[in-house]
Amino acid sequence: MTRILGIETSCDETAAAVVEDGRTILSNVIASQVDIHARYGGVFPEVASRAHVEAIVPIVTRAMQEAHVGWEDLDAIAVTRGPGLAGSLLVGVNMAKGLALAQGLPLIGINHLEAHIYSLWLVQGAPEVRFPVLCLIVSGGHTELVLMTDHGQYQRLGATIDDAAGEAFDKVARLLRLGYPGGPAIEQAAQWGNPKAFHFPRARTEGEYDFSFSGLKTAVLREVQKYGQPDTSAPGALAATARPANPPRPSDLPVADLAASFQAAVVDMLVEKTIAAAEAYNVTEIFLAGGVSANKALRQAMTQAAGRPVRYPPLILCTDNAAMVAACGYFRFQAGQRDGWDLDVIPSLKLTST
Repeated sequence: MTRILGIETSCDETAAAVVEDGRTILSNVIASQVDIHARYGGVFPEVASRAHVEAIVPIVTRAMQEAHVGWEDLDAIAVTRGPGLAGSLLVGVNMAKGLALAQGLPLIGINHLEAHIYSLWLVQGAPEVRFPVLCLIVSGGHTELVLMTDHGQYQRLGATIDDAAGEAFDKVARLLRLGYPGGPAIEQAAQWGNPKAFHFPRARTEGEYDFSFSGLKTAVLREVQKYGQPDTSAPGALAATARPANPPRPSDLPVADLAASFQAAVVDMLVEKTIAAAEAYNVTEIFLAGGVSANKALRQAMTQAAGRPVRYPPLILCTDNAAMVAACGYFRFQAGQRDGWDLDVIPSLKLTST
C-alpha cells in the first residue's frame, strides 16, 4: 500500500490529509476561513496567507493523528503549487518542503485543478474509470472543460473568457445581499424562487466550448438597480458593503426569483457546452468537480441531459481539500514524478499533459 500526505493552501482553506492507494481517505482535515473573509465579501489575499501560517502546523499534525500513521508510514508528500494565491501557496509549499527534507520523503507538486478531478477517485464504491472522460471543473476563479484521455493526459477544450461561474455566484450574492460564499447562498434562496421570472442572457462565445458569465452578472445588476439598489460591483464598493455583512434590503426586491433565474442561466450554459463537448468527443462519462459541482440544480440538469454516467464528489470533496491533492499525488507518484527542492509556486499554473 502507498500512503500520501496531501497539503492544500491555494486559497482560503488550510487542509491536510492522508490517502491510501489514491482511493481511501485515512484523514481529511480542513480549516476554513469563510468567517474571516465574509466581512469583506470575498477572499482577502493577505489575510488568507496569514491565517494559513497560523493553521498549517496544527492541521498537518491533526491529519497525521487522525490517520493513525507516523512519518515512517508515508511514501511521499504532495502539495498544491498552483493555481491560486501566491502568498497562500507559499505557506503550503514551504511546509511540504520542510517536512519532506526532514523526513527524507519524496516531494510532489500538484496542480490544483487536476486535484479537483481526482476527488472523483475518492468516491467509495464507484466503478473503475474508463477513458476518455470529460471533466467540467468549476472551482473558484476557474471554469474549464477538459478532455481526459488517461492519467496525466489532458486536452483543454474550453474555459471562461471573463468571470468564472464561482465568481459570478459570489458577485450576484453580494448584489442580492445574501452573504459569502455566494454559491450556497444563491442555491438556498433559489429554492423559493421562480427560475423563469427573469429571462437572463445565455452568452454565446466565439470558442465553441468557452464560457462567459460577465454579461449575466451585469443583467442581474440592472434588474437590482430597478429597485433602487446601489451598484456593489463598482470599485471600492466591496469594502463599503462589507459593513455590516448583510445590510437591509427593500422588501419588494424579488431576491428568490432573481437568485433562481440567475442560477438557471448559469446551469443552462454549463450543461449546454458540456453536453455538446461530450457528444463531439464521444466520452464514456462526465465528471463534475470543484465548488460549484455541489449545486443540486447543476447535478440534476447534467444527469438528465448527459445520456451517459455523470460523476460528482460528495459535498466535503467539492470545495478545496487535501484528500484530492493526496489522491492526485498518488497517481503522480506511481508515474514516477519526484520534484526537487527548487519546487516553486505558480499562481497561474495551467492544466497540461505531462
